[in-house]
Amino acid sequence: MTGDDFEFPTHIEGQPLAGKSVLIVVENLPLPFDRRVWQEARTLKAAGATVSVICPTGKGYEKRYEEIEGVHIHRHPLPIEAEGALGFLLEYGAALFWETVLAWTIYFKRGIDVIQGCNPPDLIFLVALPFKLLGVKYIFDHHDINPELYEAKFGRRGFFWKLMVLFEKLNFKSADVSMATNQSYRKIAIERGGMDPDKVFVVRSGPDLSRLKRVEPVDSWKRGKRFMVGYVGVMGDQEGIDLLIDCAEWLVREKGRTDIQFTLVGGGPSLEKLKALVREKQLEEWVHFTGRAPDQDLFEVLSTMDIGVNPDRVNAMNDKSTMNKIMEYMSLGKAMVQFDVTEGRFSAQDASLYARANDPVDMAEKIVQLLDDPAQRDAMGSFGRKRVQEELSWLHQVDPLIAAYRRALRRP
Repeated sequence: MTGDDFEFPTHIEGQPLAGKSVLIVVENLPLPFDRRVWQEARTLKAAGATVSVICPTGKGYEKRYEEIEGVHIHRHPLPIEAEGALGFLLEYGAALFWETVLAWTIYFKRGIDVIQGCNPPDLIFLVALPFKLLGVKYIFDHHDINPELYEAKFGRRGFFWKLMVLFEKLNFKSADVSMATNQSYRKIAIERGGMDPDKVFVVRSGPDLSRLKRVEPVDSWKRGKRFMVGYVGVMGDQEGIDLLIDCAEWLVREKGRTDIQFTLVGGGPSLEKLKALVREKQLEEWVHFTGRAPDQDLFEVLSTMDIGVNPDRVNAMNDKSTMNKIMEYMSLGKAMVQFDVTEGRFSAQDASLYARANDPVDMAEKIVQLLDDPAQRDAMGSFGRKRVQEELSWLHQVDPLIAAYRRALRRP
């Protein structure tokens, strides 16, 4: 199947949010590049709401204001790329300033009934608090567990970790309703955030099958190799790309598997460091980084690769987080290999093989097992595609999203 059978909801029966004005604040990525938030915004618009979004500018998204598909997008500059405590303080301070200015501008222009704050960081409740005094509801859209992210990134706790825990708690305390991306995050909202279970809704980051479409494979991505292993995602320290490079090295040097191409799609803070590691290990012939790629390249890689891989390290953050790349592999009917983490296993189930925690050799052996067994690959890929179609795609997240807004607005 190509995905052509699926349509994004452009009109939701009954227009449950008709007459309401929604503001979504997201600091992490610009729209419409942030796929989850863009799907939420379009769905809320289809439900009858007037939807405004505040987000940063980014490469290819420099316009300070534009309206796309009826969604009002207000972008602000984020000139400081955070490094270290001072960098984060300056970045978040600048973001909060612009978010506050733009929120009041939107309030006087279109009105606001609900503010949806998307972390990271866990500071957007500061933008929402003055509006709550005016009767505006606040929904916390919980994308990342920042205390665990901090610990995974820096390998320690301490003062700033405690600060992350405090901000998270205040974010939950400020929220009328919280939306969790999976059951692990829902449990955190209830147990650590102290939220009423009836006010926590699971809205998964389900793929939009009208967008994620299989295309004709493009053999040039394999760069002359028989097989291709694909990775799609962020190039950061906690994503375990260094373990994937170790995996490729073991296959080439120890097993003599020079017939496997690793193609890695995405950008991120560790990209140049990872490229240097590949050069150091003299693996340029087998490991290729595309950088951040347009959709056409992304779809070509996903359609051409034989299997997908998710090398996210096993740690408290990755164990509880749902990774978009897993959904994308499944959407295109691709089997995968990943380390064994709770939410990764819940999402993929029989569409994946599971390697021992942070063990690149075991991951390499499972990659070879799949590459050398096309029947197993096909069966696992079909299972994953069916699971997305029947349970995990964005169409299955529309009802819980609308239910969260109904609860915040106290509509039956």
